[in-house]
Amino acid sequence: MIEVYIDGASTGNPGQAGAGIFIKANGTVKHYSIPLGEMTSHEAEFWALIKALEICTESSYSVVSFRTDSKIVEDTVEKRYAKREPFKTLIDKAVTYIDNFDLFFIKWVPSKSNPADQLAKKAIQLNRK
Repeated sequence: MIEVYIDGASTGNPGQAGAGIFIKANGTVKHYSIPLGEMTSHEAEFWALIKALEICTESSYSVVSFRTDSKIVEDTVEKRYAKREPFKTLIDKAVTYIDNFDLFFIKWVPSKSNPADQLAKKAIQLNRK
């Protein structure tokens, strides 16, 4: 099973944002810091999910277990529903990827247990380059 840790962060609400993705797959670890431009922290959390789903799809992973420190992302994915935009559009996009995995799990973890946290903060800095 592939373990995927995700985190999104922004410098304001909205502000410069970034996604951090940490993937443990078959004995290897991959790190991603992806600048996202300007958005809210909640939007960045959803974009971290989507970017990680894209990476897992491109890598042909079939069984993935995601970890996030965002309760809103975990709850929205579990329900597969969001009432308001932009989250409705973002969860709909995420579900199109999720449905292609043989098994998909998502679980909330505390920020201190999320190695993607520092990667998201690094991604914010990449917006400025």
